[in-house]
Amino acid sequence: MKPNTIIIHYSEIATKGLNRRFFEDTLIKNIAAALGIKKSIVKRKYGKIVVETEGNEDIRYRLQKIPGIAYFAFGVKAKLDIEDIVKESLNYIGGTAFRTFRVSAKRSNKNFGHTSDEINNIVGKAVLEKFPDSKVKLNAPDIELFIEISEKEAYLYTNNEKFRGIGGLPVGSSGRVIASLSGGIDSPVASFMAMKRGCKVVFVHIHNSSVQGEIVKDKIKKLVDILRYYQNEAKLYIIPFEKLQMDIIMRVPAKIRMIIYRRFMMKIMNRIALNEKAKAVVTGDNIGQVASQTLENINCIHKASLLPVLPPLIGMNKEEIIEIARKIGTYETSIIKGEDCCSFMIAENPETQGKLENIEEAEKKITDAEELVDESVKGAEIVRL
Repeated sequence: MKPNTIIIHYSEIATKGLNRRFFEDTLIKNIAAALGIKKSIVKRKYGKIVVETEGNEDIRYRLQKIPGIAYFAFGVKAKLDIEDIVKESLNYIGGTAFRTFRVSAKRSNKNFGHTSDEINNIVGKAVLEKFPDSKVKLNAPDIELFIEISEKEAYLYTNNEKFRGIGGLPVGSSGRVIASLSGGIDSPVASFMAMKRGCKVVFVHIHNSSVQGEIVKDKIKKLVDILRYYQNEAKLYIIPFEKLQMDIIMRVPAKIRMIIYRRFMMKIMNRIALNEKAKAVVTGDNIGQVASQTLENINCIHKASLLPVLPPLIGMNKEEIIEIARKIGTYETSIIKGEDCCSFMIAENPETQGKLENIEEAEKKITDAEELVDESVKGAEIVRL
């Protein structure tokens, strides 16, 4: 018997109390969008979500990219009757080659007439009778049959059709954020981590075409195209930075230019956040990784933001970040060589312990700062994926 039902479980959502319905509805909407099906087909079922459709590799791929899903399985339904559960169990595993097996029943419906242990024993005995060459093995069997006793039906699936999800919260449940996307390894991972915590991410790339060219722009678009699958769609602002950057170069000493660059990038992202009704800015900052990421410089840069600045990677090792980048599929694109406009025309040994009052004083030399920020935002190339 082929699986004809998808059983989807969440974990963290179950702890949300009175707000649980909102999180469930958000996850249902995201599942329907990812699978390209009507929302009405995706059903809430007593602590789980059920989609009555056959599973395939494409569906598996898409479900594994939806934040909020702890695990899911392709399986079948049975009536809430022990005889039907036995019959459907035998039919379901009948086409599977196995020598050892285990039955693992779980009751969310405590009113069902048999305990979990009794279900295990009844179904297990029937399997042994139907397949006399098989035997029970509790540790690492060839096949493990899961039986979930719900309120109005039972769901059956095996370990071979059970898959882990991302976990976390469904995208959109925590609001909208602006994410800085430089094109390196860190910023795409930071964007993903924000999605995993329920944030809908709008991407911003600050671009100097005279330094970076089309190669970097294409790279950014590829990264966004990869990341969009975790939230079903994506919007990217590519901001022209060359005019503003040249103004900074003319008026600010080389030793602190990188800090000033990044402060203006923060101002630009804040301006976009107003248009997008975003609640925070997400960055790929990681303490001590580069000169701009000392505590002193992070303070100078983040102070330019009126919104909260969220750095999900702040305490991670580089190896941990790379591991996530590989897992989410951004690593190979991130390591494509390309210039970073923040390294353009800065001192060989840039400031690592910037003092906020000194940085703000130097910034005052850019007298038309607001106009330059406005001009950059108005000149944005907007890409929707």
